[in-house]
Amino acid sequence: MSRVPMPTHHRTVVASDLDRTLVYSAAALGLTMPDEHAPRLLCVEVHEARPLSYLTETAGRLLVELADTARFVPATTRTRKQYRRIRLPGRVPRYAICANGGHLLVDGRTDHDWHDEMRRRLADGCAPLAEVRAHLAATADPEWLRKERIAEDLFAYLVVERERLPAGWVEELAGWADTRGWTVSLQGRKVYAVPRPLSKSAALAEVVRRTGAEQVLAAGDSLLDADLLLAADAGWTPGHGELADARWTAPHVTALPTAGVAAGEEIVRRVLERLER
Repeated sequence: MSRVPMPTHHRTVVASDLDRTLVYSAAALGLTMPDEHAPRLLCVEVHEARPLSYLTETAGRLLVELADTARFVPATTRTRKQYRRIRLPGRVPRYAICANGGHLLVDGRTDHDWHDEMRRRLADGCAPLAEVRAHLAATADPEWLRKERIAEDLFAYLVVERERLPAGWVEELAGWADTRGWTVSLQGRKVYAVPRPLSKSAALAEVVRRTGAEQVLAAGDSLLDADLLLAADAGWTPGHGELADARWTAPHVTALPTAGVAAGEEIVRRVLERLER
């Protein structure tokens, strides 16, 4: 794998989760103020001719500044197709981490060498996808299950009616999966089952290797972001999501009190403040 030189002013990599960290669906905006005081929103994703995801206009302006100051790397569990629907303002990121690290995009194209490397790690490090998928099919109840999906032939997720999930079901699934080398994450209406070798931090390490970055900053809200945050020199979590609910943190990670779409704006502001220092 080739090493790509990086300009001196881009010696910092900023790796951030997208959904519920930087961008938000209408259901996840978390706006609690009167409508007339709500922030102006910028749509950054359209799906089937409908607006789907947003950030505040202020966050959009800050992202433009961030992309000109550091190497911004989106790090998402989204598939490549889902990621390509996102249109963030500012410079188009050269690197993007998709499918929770299973794919590394370079200038928008799949790096097949990296994907082959991840396939090798999956072959040795965890139970096969077919076993996990069969267990999900056997334990999920049509009463609350709406969709079952396989992402990039790498991991599985369920779309559920969260309020109908039986108490303890996610915890039981997580315990079963843990013994087989998989991680379970509940994010909004989705229950993810992801093999542990498939990690954002692994792909991030490859980006750092190629770019020669001297500092790594990160942000995320879910259990699937914990390894990303631990791999960074400094990180931020919003006041919502799995990590906030579990009161998860680390010495170099700041748990922000801000929740909802305002948290995305606050995260970018904090990153820029760190870069200025």
